[in-house]
Amino acid sequence: MKMNLRKHPELVPLVEWWEKDGKSTVAIVVVAAAVFGAWRYYKYYNASAEAEAAKSLAEAYAPEELEEGVAKFGSRAAGGLMKVKLAKAYFQAERYEEALAIYEELEKAPPAGFEDVPPVGKAQCLEALEKYDEALAAFEAFATSNEKSYLRLTAQLGAARCVCEKGDKAKALEMLAALKKDLGTDEISKARVDAAEDLVKRYVKRERRTLFDAADAAAKSIEKESAEKAEAKPEAKSKEEVKKEAAPEAKKDEPAKKDAAETKNPDAEKK
Repeated sequence: MKMNLRKHPELVPLVEWWEKDGKSTVAIVVVAAAVFGAWRYYKYYNASAEAEAAKSLAEAYAPEELEEGVAKFGSRAAGGLMKVKLAKAYFQAERYEEALAIYEELEKAPPAGFEDVPPVGKAQCLEALEKYDEALAAFEAFATSNEKSYLRLTAQLGAARCVCEKGDKAKALEMLAALKKDLGTDEISKARVDAAEDLVKRYVKRERRTLFDAADAAAKSIEKESAEKAEAKPEAKSKEEVKKEAAPEAKKDEPAKKDAAETKNPDAEKK
């Protein structure tokens, strides 16, 4: 129904605006409303996902749980911390190669506040893998360039251990003595150095053996035990040997039995 503008001249400007810009303006408003609604939904969804990621980070401890959490929330804020936790879980499970891979990844993009963890964790993995030269270089590089880091002492102790494991126990003890001297009155840190010093003093380098070496050694041990048991056990005698040994004994006993019988019956001969 067409409006009679003659009766409502005050609406003429509005009608003209509508015909010229009204439809496009309404379209813009609709789009803006849709964008705003989508932004609100994204914000709500993102907050929910972050909360779920934080919960997973707090509750996951086993490598399998952490692996699932990293796969699901690795790109979120809690994902970096979850990777740090997963690397630690791998290390404690002696899965050093896997822990090393995560620490190397985290070095490129460490989570905020945990920038010092990946390089020290990487050095510890290299030490556990018996790559002492690489581990020593990593520990020393971190300790030199991070003098105020809370992990500097950890790196210095790691360097001393690597020197010992490389075969120079005397130098390792010198490093620890100098380190303890520099600590001044920090008794807690000194206790850590004392523990490392005791470990170095008791350290004995073990010969590295493969699984084949271990199996060969076990086989030789079994053979030795079998031989010792065979020597200790007397040889079984044949039936003929047993009869020969028993026969003379039987003959020796016969006169004694006869004398005993005569003693019991003194009148036997007279009769």
